[in-house]
Order: sequence, then structure tokens, then C-alpha cells
Amino acid sequence: MIRKTDFLVIGSGIAGLSYALKAAEHGHVTIITKKNIQQSNTALAQGGVAAVFGKQDSVDLHVADTLKAGDGLCDPDVVKMVVENGPERVRELVDLGARFNMAGTGKFDFAMGREGGHSVKRIIHAHDLTGREIEDALVARARENDNITILEDHVAVNLITFSSSVRSGILVTQYENFCCGAYVLNNTTGRVETFHAAITLLATGGASKVYLYTSNPDIATGDGIAMAYRAGASVANMEFVQFHPTCLFHPKAKNFLISEAVRGEGAVLLDARGRRFMENYTPDRELACRDVVARAIDSELKKTGAESVFLDISHKDPGFVRQRFPNIHARCLEYGIDITTDPIPVVPAAHYMCGGVATDLNGKTDVQRLYAVGETSCTGLHGANRLASNSLLEALVYAHSAYLDSARELPAIKKNMDINLAPWDETDTTDSDEAIVVSHNWDEIRRLMWNYVGIVRSDKRLQRAARRIKSIQDEINEYYWDFTLTSDLVELRNIVTVAKLVIQSALQRKESRGLHYNIGYPEREDNRFLAPTVLKKRF
Repeated sequence: MIRKTDFLVIGSGIAGLSYALKAAEHGHVTIITKKNIQQSNTALAQGGVAAVFGKQDSVDLHVADTLKAGDGLCDPDVVKMVVENGPERVRELVDLGARFNMAGTGKFDFAMGREGGHSVKRIIHAHDLTGREIEDALVARARENDNITILEDHVAVNLITFSSSVRSGILVTQYENFCCGAYVLNNTTGRVETFHAAITLLATGGASKVYLYTSNPDIATGDGIAMAYRAGASVANMEFVQFHPTCLFHPKAKNFLISEAVRGEGAVLLDARGRRFMENYTPDRELACRDVVARAIDSELKKTGAESVFLDISHKDPGFVRQRFPNIHARCLEYGIDITTDPIPVVPAAHYMCGGVATDLNGKTDVQRLYAVGETSCTGLHGANRLASNSLLEALVYAHSAYLDSARELPAIKKNMDINLAPWDETDTTDSDEAIVVSHNWDEIRRLMWNYVGIVRSDKRLQRAARRIKSIQDEINEYYWDFTLTSDLVELRNIVTVAKLVIQSALQRKESRGLHYNIGYPEREDNRFLAPTVLKKRF
């Protein structure tokens, strides 16, 4: 059976839901999400949305901070567009029901926080659960919209592309591929279904589960990036993986982030002896950009052999700490840590992909009818290092611009949708009796990436990783075609694709810039590498 829809949205975070609510005004929207609709990176975002509302702030100042953080690789036109349009998108969130901390009685009189890399307070937040507040508001509106179908426990497997050609005399002009939907695994039935869509939007989030230690949920396996690459779309800047400096270090804690806002409110980093160390690395100390702080912590751990460093906010008023960070306070108490009196053990962890599917200012990829927004995309905003809290901002702005562009395109596309799509072919496949192959490869990829393609890299380690990843990918591809699909196998295929892209990109960049640090090339090389790293599959 082929299921038709006007807009197919793959992913249910802030980018996908924001787009879906607007696109539903022009046609039917189907949202595919591989778990519960509220399981997303958005829901775990603690810090907030960076946007210009404060009296001491300005568009020019926010632009300057973003460009500085991006270390020479941001697209200035993109940065300006996102920053200028941010406030209006935040106002839309308020109108949709999102409630943020307020400083006064005005509708948009927000209480502003500060985070690393920002020169002023500009972080709009809902205590330390900003992402959850936004996600709840968007999900509530999506569930009540009759023009939106939400399909949970559905895993996108592959994009469906089609090539058209025209003949003039003896000449045939081949056009670019265009996307016309996706094959999707229904986890309830175990069957792969065919979705035919006029417009397909990738909003699957990031890919940091490719690393052993990460702040991301289990769903962050780079599905959109991997599918787009396999379909022929360009991906860019995959070497720039952001490691958040402060993930809770505790044997029973999994993927719990200690928000950058904690440092923004005055927390300091201490070594195992209780001494501050950030001044040894940068005059910005704890409020430096994430790449600088993560490398400093990594250096301290390697020098001392300690398992963690410590983030200390115990010098602040306990009532303020509990009120400002209720979720972090409560979660740490579960592990016997009272952040009002105790320093928090923290380590860096993979957090955000600054690279992704390359898009234009409208979120368009170079595969026609295919858009990518949010962490799945590479728009040019983040450059070599994302400025804190610019991620939710980018998702909102690009969801809006993608909606405007795709709504304009929809009428013409719908006139030309008479395409016979082939159903998913499961011929000669059998149920697997070797699940250990999936679990073993999954673990090996993540350990390999952490040890060889982490915060500090070298050509020798990258080359070793490339050889091993190729071998693993060959094994996975053979397994993939022989056995009936499961969600675990789909995700494994995607993380090995992402791992390959990160390694290839890192090997191409013979310099150190932003989040990519290679000990063999410790300096920036603006004469050679002042451009995105772009990869495209050869067919």
C-alpha cells in the first residue's frame, strides 16, 4: 500500500513541529517519528533560545558573537538572516502557548540568561527545561490539528528519489534527482510502508550517538543525514562535532547535561584538587565558547589522570540555585549531589553536529523537493563551532523559511505526482538469528569514534578509524540486504554512514579550527581551508 501526503515531515522536534503547524495551512501533513512524539533533542534542551530582546543587546552584537564562535566559517548572510528573524519566531512560540521566565509584566518582557560566547544576556528560557516547554506547546497544537497525522514508532529507512529526463532530437537532458517520499518501517507491524509525498522535510535531529559518551538521547543516530547522503544530497562540515564541556559524570547517570546556563550564572570549573584552571587557557575562563572549554577540560583530565573535573555553583544563594535550575538540582539529588553545597563532577560529551545536509537560505537541499532543517542541516549559521542556544533559534527560523518556500512550490508539484513508486522489496530476506552482529558493531563504532575521532585528533588515528569503519560498513551492508529490517539495523546502518562522513571530512581539513583540532596541524590555515567541507555520494 502507498500512503500519499502533501508534506512528509520526518522528525518531531522543534524544527519539524514548527514546520508542520504552518504547512498544515496549505495541505495535509504526515509526521513520522521513530519513538514517542516528544522524544527528541528539543525536549532535552535545558538552556534556551538566543534572541535579541534585551535593551543592552542588538542584532549587530548577536551577529558578531555568532561569527566569533564560528571561527571564520559562518556564512554572514545566513547569520544576519537568522538573528534578524529570531525575535518574531520567539513571539510565535509565546502565541502558541510556550511560557518562558519573565522579568516583568509585558508579554515579551523576558528574563534573560547568559551563556558562553555571548557578550550580553540574551538567552530566553523556561527555568532549565526550555526545550520541554517548547516541545509540549508544539505537540499540543499538532495533536489538535485535523490536517496533521502523527505516526509514532515509525522509522524512516530510505528516501525515494526519481530522475526525470527530456528528449530533444537526439539529445537527452538529465535533470537532478527529486525526492518523492520515503520508505518507512512501521515498528508496530514490522512492515516497511511506502509514503509518497509532494514535499519531504528532514528534521531528524543530530547524530551524537555515533560517540560512546554523549548528552543525546538514543534516537540521535543521524538518520536524516545518512538518508540524504545516500539519496545524493550534499553534506557539509561533518568534522565539526560539538562536545559539550559539562555532562554529569556518575556511574548511574546516562546522557544528563549540566546546562551551560549554570556557568552563565557564575559557576566555576575546578580540578580534582579544587583549583580553578580555565584562566590558564583563556581570558574568558568559564564563559569561553564550548570548543575552548571542552579542550581545556580534556587537557586537564589527560594531564592529571582524573576521571572528571568539577563544576561548582555552591557559592551562590541556595534559594536562587534551586529556583533557577530546578531540574538539574532535582536530578543531581537523585545521585547524592546537592548542587547548592557540592561541586558537580562533569566531563565533556558529544552534544551537537554543526555539520549536516547542506541547504540554502530556504532549507532546500540539492535534491529537489527535499528540505532539511534543525540539527539535521548545515545552513552556514554555526560555522566551525555553534554559539550556545543558537540551535533552537536556527530551527525556528529555518522551519519558517522552509515552510514559505515549500508552500509556494506545492501547487506545481501536485500537478505532476503521477509517479509509480515501487513497494519495498523484501525478496529473499529472512529474520535474523544473529542479533549479536548488530550490537557488537554498534558498540565498536561508538568506541572507535570516541577514541580516534574525538575532541583531539591526529591523521594517524583518523586513518586507522577510516580503515576500520570501511570494514564495518561492508559487513553491515551485507547483513542489511540479507535480513528483514529492524529499527536497530536501520540505526546501525545510519551511524556507520555518519561515522564515515565525519572521518572523511576530518581527514580533508588539514588545520585546527573551532571544534576540529588536529595535533599535526595546530593552527588555522585561512589561505587553504576557509570554506565548508562538502561531501557528495558518487553513483
